[in-house]
Amino acid sequence: MAILPFPQIDPVLLQLGPFAIRWYALAYIAGLLLGWRYMLRLNSKRAHLTTSEVIDDLLTWAIIGVILGGRLGYVLFYNLPYYSENPLQALAVWQGGMSFHGGLLGVTVVMVWFARRRKLELLRLSDLVSCATPLGLFFGRIANFINGELYGRTTDLPWAVLFPHAGPLPRHPSQLYEAALEGVVLFALLTWLAWRQGEHSALRRAGLLTGIFLCGYAIARAAVELVRQPDVQIGLLPFGATMGQWLSLPMLLGGAYLIWRARQRPIA
Repeated sequence: MAILPFPQIDPVLLQLGPFAIRWYALAYIAGLLLGWRYMLRLNSKRAHLTTSEVIDDLLTWAIIGVILGGRLGYVLFYNLPYYSENPLQALAVWQGGMSFHGGLLGVTVVMVWFARRRKLELLRLSDLVSCATPLGLFFGRIANFINGELYGRTTDLPWAVLFPHAGPLPRHPSQLYEAALEGVVLFALLTWLAWRQGEHSALRRAGLLTGIFLCGYAIARAAVELVRQPDVQIGLLPFGATMGQWLSLPMLLGGAYLIWRARQRPIA
């Protein structure tokens, strides 16, 4: 059976005394900065929602929403018993432990507040953010692979990878599956829909791109969870589902509602 060797990439790119630059941190930075630049271009060429200065301001608040929401989501959804006994450890973000679903909730709260403050249409703002989010997801999943974390279940497929710290059996590179589906495929789909001309542009139906992003992510995440190793402290939940699948269900339902709602309304 063929097994792909795990690339020995040090999770720490640069170490200067106690200060370390990690690939995971760079993935967050790259995703946020590229997403910001893409939102600026999409807004100026197609959406015409607001000024570039407003989107610059949104980036600052989005960073806060991602970090606080992602960490709080991990604490609540994935390891609450541990953090209940060790509450100060919840502040140790540098030790890892972030939840996409928590980050999504954090950014959603920020967008609701920001849209009201700037008098922007919430769903049109969320459409812009949704188009850029897969960029961050792609880099985040690549960083997960470099760290050798969130790996898949054991398999005998020819592209199986022998991950360090995951035992002697080869496993699905589930991080790369997610990078492809949540990142590349979802970004390509949203880009195609947003940049179409005339009445075919999804940007003319407020909330449609947000709904497609939510449904697309939920489907991709739920599918990959079938071959991703369940979190050891949680295991499988009712009906043999994982925490990631259960958390994706509200996204799927909410996204389907937004798609239906957008298609019921006249084209702007």
